[in-house]
Amino acid sequence: MTRHRNKVFCLLASVLLVMMSLPVCGKELAKGGLYSVVELSFTGPEQGPKDAPARDVDFGVRFRHESGSPEYKIQGFWDGDGKGGTSGDVFKVRLCPTKVGRWNLVEVYSNQQKLRDQKQGDYITAIASAHPGFWIVNEESPGGRWYRRSDGSHPYIFGNTHYSFLSGYGPGDKASENDIAADIIGNADYFKKLRFSPYGDRYVHPNEKPFFDEDGRLSDSGDDCHRPNPRWFNQRVDLAVQTAWKHDLIADIILCGPDTEDSRAVLRAAHNDGDPEPYLKYIAARYGSFPNVWICLCNEYEIKKPKYTEKQIAHFGCIIKKHLPYPTPLSVHSTPRTLWSANFDDIASWNDHMIIQKKIRNLYDAADVIQTTRLKSGGGTRNMPTVNDELSYEGKGDKHSEKDTIESHFGIFLGGAYGTTGEKPGNKLGQYFRGCFDPAEHTAADNLRYLREIIDEHITFWKMSPDVSIFSNLHKHFRGLAWPGREYVLGTDKAYKGLIANLPDGTWTVYRYDIIKKQAKTLSENASGLFAFDATNSRAVMFHFKRIEEIK
Repeated sequence: MTRHRNKVFCLLASVLLVMMSLPVCGKELAKGGLYSVVELSFTGPEQGPKDAPARDVDFGVRFRHESGSPEYKIQGFWDGDGKGGTSGDVFKVRLCPTKVGRWNLVEVYSNQQKLRDQKQGDYITAIASAHPGFWIVNEESPGGRWYRRSDGSHPYIFGNTHYSFLSGYGPGDKASENDIAADIIGNADYFKKLRFSPYGDRYVHPNEKPFFDEDGRLSDSGDDCHRPNPRWFNQRVDLAVQTAWKHDLIADIILCGPDTEDSRAVLRAAHNDGDPEPYLKYIAARYGSFPNVWICLCNEYEIKKPKYTEKQIAHFGCIIKKHLPYPTPLSVHSTPRTLWSANFDDIASWNDHMIIQKKIRNLYDAADVIQTTRLKSGGGTRNMPTVNDELSYEGKGDKHSEKDTIESHFGIFLGGAYGTTGEKPGNKLGQYFRGCFDPAEHTAADNLRYLREIIDEHITFWKMSPDVSIFSNLHKHFRGLAWPGREYVLGTDKAYKGLIANLPDGTWTVYRYDIIKKQAKTLSENASGLFAFDATNSRAVMFHFKRIEEIK
């Protein structure tokens, strides 16, 4: 029996060696890095402005890693002539490789014969890269309040706002002369996220539009969203998203809004019998493979025309989630009146984070509103990340000073959440609409970068939640975060003497950061027991306590 088994083993080994020596089936179509976006082009039926391929052409690819897992079903989209033209036969699919190796096109499906099975059996090769990947809720963080990246890193997020910068126009139908790529690169140097509408919204382009109407004419109306204009998305939205990916900036795309009925009508989709699924599917196909993309379904969904109910929003969220192949962050923007609606608590989960709007000037309110948002009215907590996406717009428009913006963003960190700013010198004016990013105007930008860099370099915030229990003699304005027994952060907006840290066992380092002055000081390298310290006169002072054996 042993001799027989040996013969069988030798035979199988010989067969395996022969198979390994045979040429690999299929053709390599492209090569890209891990967490890059690899784009493939296909030839389909000729389409033009009067057609509606986003609605009428079903097309996509199932990609499977050579190991057998993972597998992704990714929707395709029509892209005109592939170069920004509004007519053509080019359809595209975008894959984000999440594993090094060969990715096989195991199925190319379509309701169009010309597309069906095209390039099926071919493959993409993924090679190693240093890109950190997708933003995924870290369910192991306290209360599920923080995001992590695919590679396990935890960058902290402060965001900025350029609502209509893709149009290149501002008040009075005047060109703003902004540069989309330059705006993205400028923001990436200071912030981690940029919120924007994929349309012109309040400041539309006079000649270029995001949609076609039924007669093939250019349109700004979201009711025509089932006919997206490939030139607009190719030359403007793609440029923003792809540049942001290169600089690892979150492209937070606001699908509905923020301001005008035309731009808010994409979920109403009146010219497609009230069905926005073709457009939601298109957005998922075009941008759902970018690891830096977040999607906000609507700005202020419940107060501006057209308004949407929580039930409708959840329905739209489920639709786009069905077509998103990766864990793309998804939510909707609420108003100050409701923060996060309790009506969402009784609806099946569709979002992975909460977006609130509460403009705040001080540290303690910015921190406390997060705890209010997380509490369910019937008891329990909403355990997901929270972003205050209109925390403080600096400028005369909302009468927020530079220091207001710095202090409130420091507070949102101490509340265990993320925040977003903007530059607003007047109503519907400034960088928060037109772009043209300039830190000399948005003067809080450098302080927010300073704070974010300190957090990223020194603080294990993803292990932390709001807690000041080890401190004594605190003023009511103090707020803090704790990783019990390991690490603590305390923040204040005023001078205060005689503070006491009741340090747990061990030896601790203590640092003080003045976020306004951008100054750091070591208070102790060997603190223990009861540690006394004072808060200096500044609107944003942070103390960081870390047990020495935790410092590598």
